[in-house]
Amino acid sequence: MFSKLTSILQHAVEALAPSLPLQEDFVYHWKAITHYYIETSDDKAPVTDTNIPSHLEQMLDILVQEEHERESGETGPCMEYLLHHKILETLYTLGKADCPPGMKQQVLAFYTKLLGRIRQPLLPHINVYKPVQKLIRLCGEVLTAPTENEEIQFLCIVCAKLKQDPYLVNFFLENKLKVLASKGSASVITEDMLKGQDSLMTDTGQSIQPEEISNAAGAEHIEKEDDLSTSLDELNVTSSPEASAIRLNQDYNLVNSLLNLTKSPDGRVAVKACEGLMLLVSLPEPAAAKCLTQSTCLCELLTDRLTTLYNALPLSVDPLDIESVEAVNWGLDSYSHKEDASAFPGKRALISFLSWFDYCDQLIKEAQKTTAVAMARSVRERFFVGVMEPQLMQTSEIGILTSTALLHRIVRQVTSDVLLQEMVDFILGGHREPETLTDINRHPLRHRLIEHCDHISDEISIMTLRMFEHLLQKPNEHILYNLVLRNLEERNYTEYKPPCQEDKDVVENGQIAGAVDLEEDPLFADLSPDNTLSNQEWLSVSPPISPEHPKNDGKSEVHKIVNSFLCLVPEEAKSSYHVEGTGYDTYLRDAHRQFRDYCAICLRWEWPGSPKSLEKCNLEASFFEGHFLKILFDRMGRILDQPYDVNLQVTSVLSKLSLFPHPHIHEYLLDPYVNLASGCRSLFSVIVRVVGDLMVRIQRIPDFTPKLLLVRKRLLGLEPEGPIIDHMTLLEGVIVLEEFCKELAAIAFVKYHASSTP
Repeated sequence: MFSKLTSILQHAVEALAPSLPLQEDFVYHWKAITHYYIETSDDKAPVTDTNIPSHLEQMLDILVQEEHERESGETGPCMEYLLHHKILETLYTLGKADCPPGMKQQVLAFYTKLLGRIRQPLLPHINVYKPVQKLIRLCGEVLTAPTENEEIQFLCIVCAKLKQDPYLVNFFLENKLKVLASKGSASVITEDMLKGQDSLMTDTGQSIQPEEISNAAGAEHIEKEDDLSTSLDELNVTSSPEASAIRLNQDYNLVNSLLNLTKSPDGRVAVKACEGLMLLVSLPEPAAAKCLTQSTCLCELLTDRLTTLYNALPLSVDPLDIESVEAVNWGLDSYSHKEDASAFPGKRALISFLSWFDYCDQLIKEAQKTTAVAMARSVRERFFVGVMEPQLMQTSEIGILTSTALLHRIVRQVTSDVLLQEMVDFILGGHREPETLTDINRHPLRHRLIEHCDHISDEISIMTLRMFEHLLQKPNEHILYNLVLRNLEERNYTEYKPPCQEDKDVVENGQIAGAVDLEEDPLFADLSPDNTLSNQEWLSVSPPISPEHPKNDGKSEVHKIVNSFLCLVPEEAKSSYHVEGTGYDTYLRDAHRQFRDYCAICLRWEWPGSPKSLEKCNLEASFFEGHFLKILFDRMGRILDQPYDVNLQVTSVLSKLSLFPHPHIHEYLLDPYVNLASGCRSLFSVIVRVVGDLMVRIQRIPDFTPKLLLVRKRLLGLEPEGPIIDHMTLLEGVIVLEEFCKELAAIAFVKYHASSTP
């Protein structure tokens, strides 16, 4: 319709007035190109030896000049001529034949410059998007072809245009009609095979434009016989008794060509192809998203390359080397082994794997929701489950350590919420009901990883604990709920007791009878006015109170709790007050910052501000703290007999758990006065048992306090390494225990202060 109208207008203009000089010039250059093919007999001479490149450049300059001279959106006579005479279609044919040699490059460059330099929308014109479609199919056919650079530039300009006007993507979802026969194999009718490439004619003679065909992208199987006959009639396809169904499939050749070019040995071409895919997956059009995931091999390419790069890694890589690799950006995957002073075997392969994983992560993060879910699910099923799980479940300690270190690195690196959800389901499973001892292995990988936190190999234990520590800091509610909260939901770790008079015994100034004010206790020099934050400082830096977190009972209550943790370690087992800079106030500042970060993460999870009412809790159900807390408590109970690094990691995970602003976590991990049900244990009760054991063992070690102080100074680098000290593991464990109690006290205080600050 558009071409007929422009033809009529063109003839009218030519009849009424002489042609404009620009149009004459434009036609001259085009005629010069066509005359070359009529007059030349040497079709083997390269195109650079002809005037064709110059004529094409002049045509492009004329089109740009014409647009600048006219009002915005107005089509000039030169552009009308290009559209009406199907110049782009002719150029496509010449480029496909590559006649003369090098013509394909010239055509690709012309298309690229035309789409890039002309401001008015060209792609909606049928005489533009049809040849553009065809030229797209020629791209990526041959890797390392001499036209690769021109191909990727052309594809990227098309992607950029689609990003500007996403609805245009429907022009590039090419239809393929598949008629399924009951006897023979399926016959395929492509759109170009149907009569009239520009439009399809129904039996009523009505024209169906390509955009209407594109909008039918989501057509499903037509099961009813009447619907089938009607559809076949509309498409001028004769219905036969054998035909039982017809399905409208689509080809997304723009994606397919880019996928081919991502395999290019030329890194610059591959990166540009990845950038083009990034633009396409972000388009909001549902039809394009469906076609992208169902009719292209995008998901397979992502996961297959992940698998290939993962399998290329050495069987054993030092976890410290995996940790030491700096943040990897997929677009900057350049590495020189000779220039790297910290090179190690497999570093090149590791960077390549992490770079591609980063690309998958960013692609899913930018993608339209349907596309993102499909890609993330493919990564989980084909890579996480298919490749990583067997490595994590193996029995070889070297293999376990390497695969866990890689999983830890991936957990740290992932930023896409959709991919994170699939990763969480892979690691933890989807279970949300309370755990029991009999079903802790319902999700084998979760069970194995938690067991690895208490592995005979300290390296494996530390690496797995680090992985869980970083996993807990990810913005996904299911992580904490699956590992901890589902087992605390009913508060059946408590034993309900009506309050007695002693609990209500409060003196006039609000201090609980028998409690010691921290500022006045000579045993806690760390809390002197010089070391603590003033009330005014806290008012200025504390996180704001939210409606979900109402005020607690009062200052006296938090002083009791803080006192309880600070008094746990006996005086003769304390050494921090002998060393400057190890005071309680340092933990206050860190706890405040971390708690604020955790509150920001948990803000959208709509947690309650107070514990669930005991009247509504099922206190009769048997309590099990869950596999994860069980392992952590078991390890905490052995803190006096474990290596220093293991203790640091165990206490680090427990302190991170304590920071979460959920009332049940706060009660179970930070309330020393919770009435525990029979047979239950809490973090405080575990530490009490450790301290009881410590009191007995201290009596057997001569010069315990001087040795303890010496070990602390060595750990801080204040004393040079000297002769080995007896009971080193125990002494280091005592130091970690003292610091952990101070950290828990600081967290309890910060949580109270944050909830009580107006």
